[in-house]
Amino acid sequence: MDANNRREFLVQAGLGAAVWTVGASTAQAAASDPLVLGVIGPGGMGMNHVRNLATRKDVKIAWVCDVDSTRLDAAAKEVEMRSGTAPKAVKDMRQVLDDKTVDAVFIATPDHWHAPAAVLALDAGKHVYVEKPCCHNVREGRAMVEAVRRSGKLLQVGTQSRSTAVVREAIERVRSGEIGDVLVAKAWNSQLRRSIGKTQTSNPPPNLDFDAWIGPAVPVGYRTNLLHGVWRWWYDFGCGDIGNDGVHDIDVAAWGLGVETHPSTVACLGGKDFFDDDQQFPDTQYAVFEYPIPGKSAKKQFIFEQRIWSPYVQEGYENGAAFYGTNGMAIVGHSVGWKLYGPRNKLIAEKTGGADLVAHHQNFFDCIRGQQKQLNADVKAGFLSASLVHLANIAARVGRVLQFDPEREQITNDSEANQLLGRKYREGHWAVPRTA
Repeated sequence: MDANNRREFLVQAGLGAAVWTVGASTAQAAASDPLVLGVIGPGGMGMNHVRNLATRKDVKIAWVCDVDSTRLDAAAKEVEMRSGTAPKAVKDMRQVLDDKTVDAVFIATPDHWHAPAAVLALDAGKHVYVEKPCCHNVREGRAMVEAVRRSGKLLQVGTQSRSTAVVREAIERVRSGEIGDVLVAKAWNSQLRRSIGKTQTSNPPPNLDFDAWIGPAVPVGYRTNLLHGVWRWWYDFGCGDIGNDGVHDIDVAAWGLGVETHPSTVACLGGKDFFDDDQQFPDTQYAVFEYPIPGKSAKKQFIFEQRIWSPYVQEGYENGAAFYGTNGMAIVGHSVGWKLYGPRNKLIAEKTGGADLVAHHQNFFDCIRGQQKQLNADVKAGFLSASLVHLANIAARVGRVLQFDPEREQITNDSEANQLLGRKYREGHWAVPRTA
């Protein structure tokens, strides 16, 4: 493919952030006026954002927000050390959103806060960068799509593979037909996690406002194996490892498969076959999704495998995505690189390289400034990938094959499963997401 055709392909396929021409004075003004940021949830991945953002000259972290005072103090000190200016440090995100000077917020909270915080921020006139999975359930994903639409603001999801040059090249090759028609894609998550043990409810530590941490979710008792990070394994707050690490590879696989809607059929077998502890999500999981092909009787198939007790490579990579075409196969390893094979398993091309978080930040900022037209991981892409996580988890919980209406976003053959597309909220809480 020549350079001109390759550029045109990127634009038409939505694979790239197409650069548009801006006047020199506009670009200079945007570059000389730092974007004002707030970071909500600056622990774990949130601290990675802080460390990268605080050293930049084109942005200013004006606020950090966390309900854990220890993490909040650490984030404030990190910003001051790296930027020379101390941010305001608060535990209530509403103080950040009320500041009219804030241009954008980074949301790296637990999953159950992703959509509520993002919807509030968009409605407050802020651009949003939110960690994956972008939503805790399908209904909240739809609420985020609608919030982006009515606010006119941008939302970038933290699936940084979409801004990583080595991954973008692999997807470009797959979608340009180098391995023929791709009818099946697969993603897998195989690694060794630790047991979270078994605990009873107890008093939270003095540095944590646990009631604020729960937020709009239905209140539960504090447990030592709930915070920090361990919330991922609890239904009320996380999405399991399929929504933690698995969603990165699910997103890449869906991107390369070229699906632009939800699946129509979902099946998933999964359970706790290894860990004997409090975690509620499967440690072993096998999901299959089918997508109708418009105008054809054939369907595309998407497969996801998870074994979080088995740190062994599959097709050369511990975590990854594979694309099976009529004339070859492509394998993309998570944060490692890729290999492309032609007929008779001939290796045609390969490349190595890690994930590029800085490039993902840059794409977000360039779009805010109008220097690029398209986010690499917009709300639609993030919602479609997160929905695969949620549908797989629902199918595993009920143990039945589900028929899903992609337009109405309803499970049509199982009323129990359909109820799991959303969640119950704490009555009257200020952060219950607006759904219309």
